[in-house]
Amino acid sequence: MRTKEIRELSAEDIKTHIVEARKEIVELRFQLAIRKLESPAKLRTARKKLARLLTIESEKETGKTA
Repeated sequence: MRTKEIRELSAEDIKTHIVEARKEIVELRFQLAIRKLESPAKLRTARKKLARLLTIESEKETGKTA
């Protein structure tokens, strides 16, 4: 999901995406620990996605627009 698409979401939608992203990261970490993860890059992209979501959420809360 691109940053532009995230900015168009409502605050509630962003929060649900944050919860989903955190669950995905936990699952990927587990797969990495048991050596079932095909590509460690998936974990990196999931963390970046979560960071984007959290950044845009905080921008909306403070009223900033980037």
